[in-house]
Amino acid sequence: MKILLIEDEPKVASFIKKGLEEQSYEVDQAYDGNFGIKLALQNEYDLIILDIILPNMNGLEVCREIRRHNVAVSILMLTALGTTDDKIIGLDAGADDYLTKPFEFKELLARIRAISRRSTEVNVGEKLGIADLEMDVARKTVTRGGKPINLTAREFALLHYLLRNKGRVVSRVDITEQVWETSFDTGSNVIDVYINFLRKKVDKGHSSKLIHTLVGMGYVLKEQNTV
Repeated sequence: MKILLIEDEPKVASFIKKGLEEQSYEVDQAYDGNFGIKLALQNEYDLIILDIILPNMNGLEVCREIRRHNVAVSILMLTALGTTDDKIIGLDAGADDYLTKPFEFKELLARIRAISRRSTEVNVGEKLGIADLEMDVARKTVTRGGKPINLTAREFALLHYLLRNKGRVVSRVDITEQVWETSFDTGSNVIDVYINFLRKKVDKGHSSKLIHTLVGMGYVLKEQNTV
């Protein structure tokens, strides 16, 4: 696996790079956002580990810029900002996962393995759909009634999971484990927030709603007249 590490703290960067190389990962390094973007666009990486607080350009801006050119690369954000709102902002910028500093190195490795496993499990030729909603996994496109829907990377991953489990009720725990492949604080409303984001983009303006909430149970993607 080839990894790009964008981290401005020399000691932290050195610690992460050395640890990853000892695990046989190939690691390139950037100390600021501008150079990080340059490397990300010039080379092919399997994963980008990105700090939020960077000189010149913060990690959120870096993430959005990379996503404008590359929707496929996995992005793991590292930051000292650990509130639910901070996580939502980071994930909404296009990150695939979010790890709060300080962290144990074994947790970083577990997140990397989870992201790697998730990306290899996806069938890139897969096309999914329900009613007039269609997803092309290879092209990372979603349409409803033939009209394109613009999704962030996290929204796309969430919809992909719902489509693969259409007609089945999935709990918030299912979603955190299968989509985020981690767990949030018990009081976190990250999943509810992202379901609402998705609902506004997928169902708003359509008489037939596809994303349904079952109070106390979870969520289900189904046609409205389906029992």
